[in-house]
Amino acid sequence: MASTANTMIPVTILTGFLGSGKTTLLKRILGEKHGMRIAVIENEFGEENIDNEILVQESTEQIVQMSNGCICCTIRGDLVRALGDLAAQRTAGTLNFDRVVIETTGLANPGPVAQTFFIDDQIASDFLLDAVITLVDAKHANQQLDEHEVVQRQVGFADRLFVTKSDLVDESVLSDLRHRLVHMNPRAPITTVNFGEADIKQIFDLKGFNLNAKLEIDPDFLAEDEHDHDHAHAHDGHDHADCDHDHGECAHEGHDHSGHNHAHHAHHDDKIKSFVFRSQRPFDSKKLEDFLGGVLQIYGERMLRYKGVLYMKGVDRRVVFQGVHQMMGSDLASRWQPADEKSNKMVFIGVDLPQDLIIDGLTACLA
Repeated sequence: MASTANTMIPVTILTGFLGSGKTTLLKRILGEKHGMRIAVIENEFGEENIDNEILVQESTEQIVQMSNGCICCTIRGDLVRALGDLAAQRTAGTLNFDRVVIETTGLANPGPVAQTFFIDDQIASDFLLDAVITLVDAKHANQQLDEHEVVQRQVGFADRLFVTKSDLVDESVLSDLRHRLVHMNPRAPITTVNFGEADIKQIFDLKGFNLNAKLEIDPDFLAEDEHDHDHAHAHDGHDHADCDHDHGECAHEGHDHSGHNHAHHAHHDDKIKSFVFRSQRPFDSKKLEDFLGGVLQIYGERMLRYKGVLYMKGVDRRVVFQGVHQMMGSDLASRWQPADEKSNKMVFIGVDLPQDLIIDGLTACLA
């Protein structure tokens, strides 16, 4: 029987390349006196197992209870089965926990883990995917992003990015890294954390997968030319005077900037990029549905995360949509008020997406 929304168990996916500090952060989460009972599922090919230091007893069992009421469970197989076991034990009253953290192996693409919560009906009825948090090692990130597409995917999937080991690099390296990350994923806030000292409020209940009418996009990404400090984010070289702002069809802000070699930022030709579409004209819902359906069919595997708040012709409410790969959901949100400036705002994050084709196609769907 499906659980009610109130009893659904929130899940946080913790990802990041080998050595980025996931285990340190987990130990902090598990050791802190926050009163939460957290079940941790970790892949057993983790760099070091969490249970070495904080588990109460040595145990051959798969699930071990800790002194502060948290639970640790090592996956020796299928994630769906592990989650099913946890849910069954919680229902039976043999385990008591409020939320789940899944630590992926450093080499894992978080996409399939996230998809589990949408594909499997039983999992979807018991668990609610809250957010993907990605840790990025400031010292080694540029090399890792250059060499491993999986690290780029970890960044592209994130709802929040934690930059670790920033004390080991100077400010200009950090600024370049932030610039690079923003262009891969402008919707994930970037926070610097050292020694796993992240605020619990920045880890849990982020509602990254909720359908809501909020769409935060890093403002530096949208207005790079407004900065004039030392590490100015130079804009992309377009003359914004030629945009038709009345109709809002200028999507220049959304064009990828990472291919330009700015004075202050190294050139990185990342496969994972993001772009934004904005317009003040309403969409024709039938045209948009057909177009997005086609895009998902062809490019769904390459689309990591996408989200939008939409202004639809003849609809008096905002329409919100978001998706992971081919799985897209949409819903009606709050009513447009007379004082609101109605507009469309969409962000797409993916692997080598045909940006111009998608922006032209969306423009053609405007009423």
